[in-house]
Amino acid sequence: MLASLPESDRAKILAGLSDDQLEALRWDWKFWARPDQIQPVDPLWKNWLLLAGRGFGKTRTGAEWVRDNVCGSTPLGRGRYRQLALIAETAADAREVMVGDGKAEDEGSGLLQVHPRDFKPIYEPSKRRLTWPNGAIATLYNATEPDQLRGPQHDAAWCDELAKWVYAQESWDQLQFGLRLGVHPRACITTTPRPIDLIRYLLRHSLTRVVRGKTSDNASNLPPSFLEAVFDRYAGTRLGRQELDAEVLDDIPGALWTRAMIDDARRQVTLPDMQRVVVSIDPSGTAGEEDAGDPIGIIVAGKGVDGRGYILADRSCKLSPDGWGRRAVAAYHEFKADRIVAERNFGGAMVEHVIRSIDKKVSYTEVTASRGKVIRAEPIAALYEQKKITHAGDFVELEDQMCAMTSDGYALEGSPDRLDAAVWALDYLTFTARAPLVISAEVIAKSQVPVRRKRLS
Repeated sequence: MLASLPESDRAKILAGLSDDQLEALRWDWKFWARPDQIQPVDPLWKNWLLLAGRGFGKTRTGAEWVRDNVCGSTPLGRGRYRQLALIAETAADAREVMVGDGKAEDEGSGLLQVHPRDFKPIYEPSKRRLTWPNGAIATLYNATEPDQLRGPQHDAAWCDELAKWVYAQESWDQLQFGLRLGVHPRACITTTPRPIDLIRYLLRHSLTRVVRGKTSDNASNLPPSFLEAVFDRYAGTRLGRQELDAEVLDDIPGALWTRAMIDDARRQVTLPDMQRVVVSIDPSGTAGEEDAGDPIGIIVAGKGVDGRGYILADRSCKLSPDGWGRRAVAAYHEFKADRIVAERNFGGAMVEHVIRSIDKKVSYTEVTASRGKVIRAEPIAALYEQKKITHAGDFVELEDQMCAMTSDGYALEGSPDRLDAAVWALDYLTFTARAPLVISAEVIAKSQVPVRRKRLS
């Protein structure tokens, strides 16, 4: 590959090419791609499952796969497929990641960036549609509305970040019913892995061809500062094995939370009004950004008028006391919380001092740990098992900590800072709080979730 040659050798080769040759080389994906970014040569496959870490080049691979299969040798030449489905986790992801809408022509790796000018499709946002010069059409869908896929028919599909889809199985099922045009309909699936049932099913399927890729596979195209930061923080950790090395990690034996329980917690996406909202802090003693200690766990949680518990935001950070204090107070005001809670036994007085120094009017309560972490976590895990808790967002770090808390203790390195804060918040809301006020979903809109206040009648 040209990119793997020494700079002097690359310069000599490129200097000998004409302008037309250089232009052709720019758009020759098979020349630039790594072998694991080229679709399988096996003619029998139905699903190409690309399980890869962050920064591997999944989006570029998916977009180039679409271009290769839609475009002919000339702009008006017919390609292999003419009716495609493009499915992302959300409508915004479909537009911004898969299509690359709004990005400069020479930036990004979406469909609008990977086509030469004469082959480039026209994007019509109002119709959720891309139309190529040769008449091929791709329609955009999102996995929060599986019924979008009920009825339409396709001969190919590109599914991006399938492991993160809220309604993964439902969306996939509806796609399969409509993926029936042509002689050999196929799907390209680009995703960072998670141990959901659908991923396991695809891995077992006889017509699935699997490519596994690591973040480090694309190191030559990633900023050194990014690589240094993520590998220093996550290399060797369970989260790093999943997000960087693309391992599908099974549940830890004896874990209080399972991935299935977490998936169920994401099912309800429309938030009700809140009876009460709290910001919970788990102090770690971290002195600053460069300190080697654990992050400060800061979790926003609410109790809905429907009686359910809601994780509304994860604002955990690794900052100085003034930094994390301001972050917690900002969350308190943003979500119109009723109070901030923190554990008395471990830094409670310090937390209160920090919070009061930033805003004296904040309502603050200390909670006392009379039991160990596991015993405190067990009743909260039971609420998840009973499907009484909803996650109003995708909280990867918190969820990984949950799935690592076992009946024998915490199975990962460091402290379960986010989990401790979440347990305190949900415990307080479930067993302590009595709320005369309602906080509406609308205020949570500017963060990850909606908050308006009104008196209960």
